[in-house]
Amino acid sequence: MMRFTMAEKLSIHINDDDIVTGSIYFATPRKRKRATLLLGHGAGANQQSEFMVSFARGLALRGIDAVTFNFLYTERSRRAPDRNDKLESCYMSAIDSVRGHKKLKGNKLLIGGKSMGGRIASQVAASGVEVSGLIFLGYPLHPPGKPEATRDAHLALVRSPMLFLQGERDAFGTSEEISRMIKRLKLDARIYPVEGGDHSFTVPKSRGISEEEIFRLAEDEIARWVDELIRNEKGSGK
Repeated sequence: MMRFTMAEKLSIHINDDDIVTGSIYFATPRKRKRATLLLGHGAGANQQSEFMVSFARGLALRGIDAVTFNFLYTERSRRAPDRNDKLESCYMSAIDSVRGHKKLKGNKLLIGGKSMGGRIASQVAASGVEVSGLIFLGYPLHPPGKPEATRDAHLALVRSPMLFLQGERDAFGTSEEISRMIKRLKLDARIYPVEGGDHSFTVPKSRGISEEEIFRLAEDEIARWVDELIRNEKGSGK
């Protein structure tokens, strides 16, 4: 499968002074699900990272309108992430921009991201912002080596279904740790373990599986989950 699709630039206005750049990867027309997935990047890279671009393109090929964006600190080429409130404000501005985009109106809106981007999405959802679902590409449950310092209490406030794609070897929280968290907090959530994967879904070469194949399988799972979500919403009359 070809993984190339052009992105349309999106300008996201946070306030009168601050603007960040977004990218819209429109779904393949014949497969379009009328669902938009807004993805925030991780702490160490911007929306143009290979990981972010690959997932956005792959999901567009599977019928999902995928949107990525920079947080303000990466837009300004800074290395240190902004404070939580600034990150959340930027994410909420991205949501407003997506909801107001003429080519995306009428879509179901899902939010999420890689690592920090997914965490901020979950905090936004926990604050009461209504979305159809959340998708996490490696949720940062805790800092490496500090399993007791969990970042999960707010997840119990999220009222939308969640999909966690998590590496079995993720130093920020293994797929098994995420499974236990889902049960403990009684979340409306599903876990997709990336076998042998770390925080970026990289697996040892000895497993004999390519990064492209790992991403393809993960994207297939996301597409199936979104299809199920849409069916369930239609069945409930939402």
